[in-house]
Amino acid sequence: MAAKHTSNTEDISKLWEEVRELSLGTSTQVERLDSPPSPIEFYRNFVAPNKPCIISNALEHWPALSLWSSDEYLCGVLDSSEVSVHLSPNGRADSLVPHPKDPSSLCFASAHVEQMPFCDALPLISKPKKNANMVAYMQQQNDCFRSEYSILFSDCDKHVGWASEALGCLPEAVNLWIGNHLSETSFHKDHYENLYAVVSGEKHFTLLPPTDVHRLYIRPYPAAQYSYNQDREEFSLQLDDPIRYVPWCSVNPDPSQGTKEREWNKFPLYFDGPKPFECTVKAGEMLYLPSMWFHYVKQSPRTIAVNYWYDMQFDIKYAYFNFLQSLNPTT
Repeated sequence: MAAKHTSNTEDISKLWEEVRELSLGTSTQVERLDSPPSPIEFYRNFVAPNKPCIISNALEHWPALSLWSSDEYLCGVLDSSEVSVHLSPNGRADSLVPHPKDPSSLCFASAHVEQMPFCDALPLISKPKKNANMVAYMQQQNDCFRSEYSILFSDCDKHVGWASEALGCLPEAVNLWIGNHLSETSFHKDHYENLYAVVSGEKHFTLLPPTDVHRLYIRPYPAAQYSYNQDREEFSLQLDDPIRYVPWCSVNPDPSQGTKEREWNKFPLYFDGPKPFECTVKAGEMLYLPSMWFHYVKQSPRTIAVNYWYDMQFDIKYAYFNFLQSLNPTT
């Protein structure tokens, strides 16, 4: 069995290298375009090979690019709006945290979601209190830009024209994200073609292609939910009842100095394998994040972004990914 495990790992590690050599390139930098591509260029050079890119000068015509830097403008427009705010004690919601009943193991924790007036929520992000035990992130992955923030929709494009033409459809969902440097998003993947536009601030992405799935040690973790008590200003974490399990990536690509050696020993396929792709998407730029790519995200203070989710094609690439995942030597 040990010999078979070693053989599988060696065979799959060759795949990591071949994908980079033949399709993605050996650099860890994401390709940058000076201007939006034509639909045929976008499809041929990036969608078909499942390859990310950053497009500059894609938002020059958006009023949001100048208007959304002002808290005064946003509060004036959204004065009567209630929005969904995700609250967590450390900015790491939808991620792995110590199990509430057994701190030596982990669970998958979801944020506490609070509905509150936009103008009450924004200062929690723009001017967070020092030493506060609560981190706020305005987001809701349910087409929230066209529902909770619809009054702002005229400040942006309703869809990305050249991408819609290339992909043959309009976005399934458009989401708005307002957060700060205290929030981070753990490694995960989405079943969407993602056009991610940064309007203010910066987003830093760490990326791995779908072929590297086994390097992230995806395992089932019990699901739990944060609950925030406003009066006591404290969180509690409760396991879901009935218990359910969420398959999630085990790797933290940026461990603290005190845990670095332990993380490297636990997850050698990640830390000893090819370096991940890294990119910083600045205000006015757009990232094309292909479907099924794993991404870990950090951001600068007061970052606002809009992303367009287009349905992916469930074609032979998806079948190949599922087959590859079934061969995962880390299971």
